[in-house]
Amino acid sequence: MTHSMPISARGFLVLVAALCMAQVSLAQGRSPSPSVKSVPSASGGDAPAMGVVEWLQRMHAAARQRNYVGTFVVSVPAGNLSSARIWHVCEGDLQMERIEALSGPPRSTFRRNDQVVTFLPESKIVKREKRENLEQFPNLSGMPDSSIAESYGVRVIGKDRVAGFDADVIQIEPRDALRFGYRVWSERRSGLVVKLQTTDRDNKVIEQSAFSELQLDAPVKIHALTQMMGSTAGYRVEKSELERTTAQREGWALGKPVAGFRPVSSFRRPMGGEGQAYTMQWTFSDGLATVSLFIEPYDAQRKPEEVLLALGATHTLTRRMTDKDGDWWLTAVGEVPPQTLDAFARGLVRSR
Repeated sequence: MTHSMPISARGFLVLVAALCMAQVSLAQGRSPSPSVKSVPSASGGDAPAMGVVEWLQRMHAAARQRNYVGTFVVSVPAGNLSSARIWHVCEGDLQMERIEALSGPPRSTFRRNDQVVTFLPESKIVKREKRENLEQFPNLSGMPDSSIAESYGVRVIGKDRVAGFDADVIQIEPRDALRFGYRVWSERRSGLVVKLQTTDRDNKVIEQSAFSELQLDAPVKIHALTQMMGSTAGYRVEKSELERTTAQREGWALGKPVAGFRPVSSFRRPMGGEGQAYTMQWTFSDGLATVSLFIEPYDAQRKPEEVLLALGATHTLTRRMTDKDGDWWLTAVGEVPPQTLDAFARGLVRSR
């Protein structure tokens, strides 16, 4: 059974996940926007001829090297809309951001490299956590390698303007049905992603995100953001207790690998209450799309329901698993087609 998720449950998560650029949605049919002009050649002022790895390297570098301030909007075909104001600054290896929600409950999120602090004014709570796998587009933990080209191809489809900036428009096309495609607007001078659409197998847009207003090389001050990030007076501070681990140590393995996806991290956190129960998060990536598997002991008192949830490009699958050691509850989440989550769920096995 498939359900639609309200954007309030994930809308701002998507914005935080976007961080240095854009994500996706707004059903616009099966072809590029009418405003996109075709590119007849790669000469003159036209888009350079590059492979998918080179394009992603350029976008990745722009996201890490440019300061900017902008308003970022995420929409899905169901009509849900979320927006945020983003301040982003780079100084050497230091990346820092402030993201202010403009829709939904008030929320301010600050990121300093892998340290993330979220202010919730209505409840007077501050959440501190460490995020090593920052969800960006391109979603690259490091510079992209040639393996991405095994899963995706690329072609230039035109040029356009977004938020007043000239942009090259490219189509990143999946080579199988395990992942979505992407239509990307890359700012011509810097390579920064200013608009992104996620497309399904029929080339229909299932999610869109874009800057509605953008100031490149804005005078954002790191010390000012640092002061704001540390101003927790009057708030109750909650620190996430994440512990690095491995799937093998926790007794899990993927019996049948999912093509193109590689494990990138494993963490566990206490579930709370009595006992020593933990939830393990095992994250996989193909260089663009990410899938996270959350595994915890099954709790019959909670009466969980096996469902498939959908919000734009993001799907969530829940499933009860049984083995000789007892029952487990799996929650698989990713911006991938539902059959990809099913492949992960079917391949997950106990290794001890």
